[in-house]
Amino acid sequence: MKLSSGKCFALLLFFVAGAIEMGGASAQDIMGCPSNRSPCFWRLFPCPAECPAIQPKNPKAKRCTIDCDSPICQTVCISPKPSCNGIGSGCGDPRFVGGDGVVFYFHGRKGEHFSLVSDPGLQINARFAGLRPAGRTRDFTWIQALGVTFGSHAFTIEATRAAQWDDAVDHLNFTCDGDLLQVPEGHLSSWKSYDGKLMVERIGSRNSVRITLKEMAEVSLNVVPVTKEDDRIHHYQIRSDDCFVHLEVQFRFFGLSPDVEGVLGRTYRPDYKNAAKLGVAIAVVGGGGRVQNIITPVTGL
Repeated sequence: MKLSSGKCFALLLFFVAGAIEMGGASAQDIMGCPSNRSPCFWRLFPCPAECPAIQPKNPKAKRCTIDCDSPICQTVCISPKPSCNGIGSGCGDPRFVGGDGVVFYFHGRKGEHFSLVSDPGLQINARFAGLRPAGRTRDFTWIQALGVTFGSHAFTIEATRAAQWDDAVDHLNFTCDGDLLQVPEGHLSSWKSYDGKLMVERIGSRNSVRITLKEMAEVSLNVVPVTKEDDRIHHYQIRSDDCFVHLEVQFRFFGLSPDVEGVLGRTYRPDYKNAAKLGVAIAVVGGGGRVQNIITPVTGL
């Protein structure tokens, strides 16, 4: 029987992982890159001692990963949850960190949908929730939901509305291909699509997940409220019946094309030039890029 290179790699990975665990004192996981497009293809790398596990049982522990697009080919430790100061992140009244490492704010509009990433085979849209206090010329907005289409799948993740925040309640809803998903609460609880191309994994008991789109992207996500301290500092004038539960996200992309578009996606283009003006500490991008809704409504918001 002839095995494909991908199957051979999987068997090799299993064999070496077992040999490391049985033959030495170290219990470090190993990682490799199964795509033949990667410069790290067919090579195996042990996780660092500081983060020996790919899926640590402690939800606060750093996890091991590898950047399969990098020629450096080494495993590194990363935070289990999104870092709002890390590349590919989007938090708050959306403050993004682009693929070039530059921070910028995006002025969207409440109730509208905007393209974050648009590339062949991958589309990621965001729906914004928000409000506009009297006397302001623009909305305060937050990412309330993400809609993702890739291959034959359409996936939605949505922060559910709440008058008051409660840590003991899960404020996330999921759909895949139009069907409501149930991802049981509990750290490392997970759901996987029938073809293995989409996985949703909890990275805390509730309100934090990691979404993996096989060989395309990874999204780490928290759901949080606008706090009273945020309201006091920024003068949002949050109503008593809505704490504007929203998403904090951080993306990792694998193999975006050089022509990728979208509010965040374009910052990954090799020819991208930041629009920040000289003397301006943080660029502000206007509300362009509105798109058709691809987010499946599941809560009536």
